[in-house]
Amino acid sequence: MSLPRHPSYDLVVVGSGPTGSAYVREVYDRHPTARILLLDAGPRLTDPPGTHVKNIADSAERARAQRASEGPGPAGRPGTRLLEAPDLPAAALSTNVGGMGAHWTGACPRPGGGERIGFIPDAEMDAHLSRAEQLLRVDAHAFDHAPFADEVRRRLAALFDAGRPPHRRVAPMPLAVTTRSDGAHTWSGTDVILGRAAADERVDIADRCLCLRVVLDGDTATGIVVRDLATGEERRVSARAVVIAADALRTPQLLHASGVRPPALGRYLNDQPQIVYAVRLPDDVVAAHRAVTGRTRDEDGAIVAQSGVSWVPYTDAHPFHGQVMQLDASPVPLADGTDVEPGAIVGLGWFCAKDISPDDRVEFTDTAADARGLPALRIHYRYSDRDLAAIEQAKEAVAEAGAAVGIPLDDSPLLLPAGSSLHYQGTTRMGPADDGTSVCDSHSRVWNTRGLWVAGNNVIPTATACNPTLTSVALAVRGARALLAHLDSTAERSTPAAQAGVGTA
Repeated sequence: MSLPRHPSYDLVVVGSGPTGSAYVREVYDRHPTARILLLDAGPRLTDPPGTHVKNIADSAERARAQRASEGPGPAGRPGTRLLEAPDLPAAALSTNVGGMGAHWTGACPRPGGGERIGFIPDAEMDAHLSRAEQLLRVDAHAFDHAPFADEVRRRLAALFDAGRPPHRRVAPMPLAVTTRSDGAHTWSGTDVILGRAAADERVDIADRCLCLRVVLDGDTATGIVVRDLATGEERRVSARAVVIAADALRTPQLLHASGVRPPALGRYLNDQPQIVYAVRLPDDVVAAHRAVTGRTRDEDGAIVAQSGVSWVPYTDAHPFHGQVMQLDASPVPLADGTDVEPGAIVGLGWFCAKDISPDDRVEFTDTAADARGLPALRIHYRYSDRDLAAIEQAKEAVAEAGAAVGIPLDDSPLLLPAGSSLHYQGTTRMGPADDGTSVCDSHSRVWNTRGLWVAGNNVIPTATACNPTLTSVALAVRGARALLAHLDSTAERSTPAAQAGVGTA
């Protein structure tokens, strides 16, 4: 469908990625009569909607789905388009039902130390993280049998584990993936988060449907204005609650277009500098593995469809997040022409926590529009002196980790262009008080605007190094609790469900 079927809903969610879908699922599960609209400016790629593209078996179909997600403009990595922002040259976005949840790596580490949000009690946040892991079907052991995974972790643990608490030691990376009975894997997209909600008549999913602005009645959000991108037709849709979950760049853009402009809007833009390095395991380790398993390289190539992924957690003493991936089981020729045992090539990626500044921001103008008529944006972003120092420390740390694992294949660690992580955060950050440094409260409610929530990595207020999706879904779970209370508090009004004879809230 394109334009929504009904003129009014209990809840409208703009943006169908992991956090928007988490709001839908939580309200669907806990409010048995709520009518919900989930809309996205991009197309449906799959049936059911929101399926991860890795689960599309046919390579040509998978490539078509990725191209359909990119939209106009130069392509970034598959499924995304580059913004061509000089200060953040690798910045890229996807536009499709499921958002980046259709393309992400599935890494779901829990934040630790300074990555945690100090004004949310630990017990509450841990409960939200556990619920997020359920919604995403997180499994830390899906690839435990990947070649050499144990050996890689043993070597990393010998370097990093001393003095760490058990839950912050080297471990398999928690991944949003399900192991099937045949041993194959299904990656979690937003179809997994939505569950039965995606096929229920109480939930409408509108694709190719652009939200132009939030409708306000004084200080209360009462709905949205949408445009069918196929026909150009526009319509106003009423709602008792609105969630904007359109990513860290388009969420503040939409608030700006709606006249919701708290001082922190678009500020505190936070990416994660990313350093990469590659090594190969020593020949004696490979030979010992072959002797024990009896496998040849070709057999491994047939058996192992995905490499092992290991995790070096962030700590305040080691303020980097390490994501260690053994290359997929395909032949990798070395410079001398020697083929490498699958799993013996190890890629190390170290992510830094950015020095957060209000000057790093996405800025909007009322005098120019983008291709879809929303306020044009410009990104301002730079590395501070502390960032540059942290990047050098991360290069030293990843080189040390590489030396512990094996034989370097790169001359030195490489800093990827700014924006490469795709982990953009902070532009509608939450805070404990409305003091001008945040856009929403700890339950993601926009300050001074009743009935309006924001969602996504953009609400994370801390300097994180770990992959942010699990944290942002946990914050969506937290926000949904407050949203449900809002729906209950407005139950005395005539609801869309009641008007349609479905029931009362």
